[in-house]
Amino acid sequence: QVQFVESGGGLVQPGGSLRLSCVASGFTFSSSAMTWYREPPGKKRERVAFISEGSLTLYPSSVRGRFTISRDNAENTVYLQMSDLKPDDTGRYYCFAPSQPNSWGRGTQVTVSS
Repeated sequence: QVQFVESGGGLVQPGGSLRLSCVASGFTFSSSAMTWYREPPGKKRERVAFISEGSLTLYPSSVRGRFTISRDNAENTVYLQMSDLKPDDTGRYYCFAPSQPNSWGRGTQVTVSS
């Protein structure tokens, strides 16, 4: 059974930082690309970071330079380090494996507000 457990969200002031974690299980993590998505209030879910099996990373322009995705294959964990957070970064954050398209975790809420 494929599972994703996200954690690390919270309330943070603009300009602050957070580090999200996602522990994956039920598939061969080291052989799978991983992504982070976010779902802002009232909007569609959007991808904010991608990391390949070989740790190639990609980001949309909205977060490039502020977000960093990384992975620890020994721990089946993918991370998202977020800095210089803005109110527009508010949303529920999910990790996702393209190799497991029918599986999502519960996500972790990030709220950026003063």
